[in-house]
Amino acid sequence: MSKIPLYITKSFLPPVEEYTKRIKAIWESGQLTNQGANVVELEKKLQNHLAVKHLFAVSNGTLALQVAYKALDLKGDVITTPFSYVATVSSLVWEGLNPVFVDIKEDDLCIDPAKIEAAITPTTSAILATHVYGFPCDVEAIEKIAAKHNLKVIYDAAHAFGVTVNDRSILAYGDASTLSFHATKIFHSGEGGAIATPHADVAHNISYMRNFGHNGPEAFQGVGINAKMSEPHAALGLCVLPHMPQIVAHRKNATELYNQHLQHVVGVRILKPTITSEHNYSYYPVVFKTESALVNTIKHLNADNIFPRRYFYPSLTALPYVSNQEAPVAEDVSSRVLCLPLSSQITDEEIARIATIIQQSF
Repeated sequence: MSKIPLYITKSFLPPVEEYTKRIKAIWESGQLTNQGANVVELEKKLQNHLAVKHLFAVSNGTLALQVAYKALDLKGDVITTPFSYVATVSSLVWEGLNPVFVDIKEDDLCIDPAKIEAAITPTTSAILATHVYGFPCDVEAIEKIAAKHNLKVIYDAAHAFGVTVNDRSILAYGDASTLSFHATKIFHSGEGGAIATPHADVAHNISYMRNFGHNGPEAFQGVGINAKMSEPHAALGLCVLPHMPQIVAHRKNATELYNQHLQHVVGVRILKPTITSEHNYSYYPVVFKTESALVNTIKHLNADNIFPRRYFYPSLTALPYVSNQEAPVAEDVSSRVLCLPLSSQITDEEIARIATIIQQSF
């Protein structure tokens, strides 16, 4: 009998009774969208949970980025990372902005602040950095550079739900941060996302831009798009949110168990945050010494019905719609990094099984 497939992650689903209760209330109200009661409640609870001044729920993490660019009136060049999910860069190109890659640090795979200033030109309007795997960027160094050169700062925080730096929410840094609530994320609403900002004027822009430009039922502040979150999605998020302490605790224990099994495996480097913070254990990435070792390990894991993910691969410098730019660290690491299965349901036995196969694959 074949083993049940074990994938890179498994979405947490709250007790169906909890969700059904909210869905029945939606049916009774008849309101499925347009800033209904569940969306309003979710925004307030997330604002408190994540310790941010302003937070807006949207329909997905990519639209969160696009609305953030518009709300900050970005133009021209945007300095960004070549090591992130494709949406970080494709959203820039979609909005007519020019991504300028700055290479990453080898220790945490986040953008290297020491290399940012050399990439700044008169047409640079912003820095867009990703908290990779939930590992915080060097936010203080980035913001010093941004202040010196009068640049906006956006953080792609799709992986960083609940992360803190120096006892401060990671979302408190920068001019805006974006979140993804896709089903694969540690906190999710099936599909969805959010934009957080510490600035009242940016918050005002987001408030109308995500809703066709409406600034009242019959008034329009400016151009907008439909980025609203629906009531059923918000309801699912509200059902997931109370379970976050248990979700994070389970993933933390799983991460620590992985570390115990893999810390002495020659040819495998365990990635960890380099900046003091409260981590959320959203992914378990490891870096292999060679790409051939990674490919061989994947082959052995797949043979046992285990499916990790080359996340992120390839480097975004390989995208066909960006200008030819080099980022040697990102290009090298992207060929050797692998995210192992991690979820709120993964068992100690499954982790031991994965670790054993990795050890035996060398």
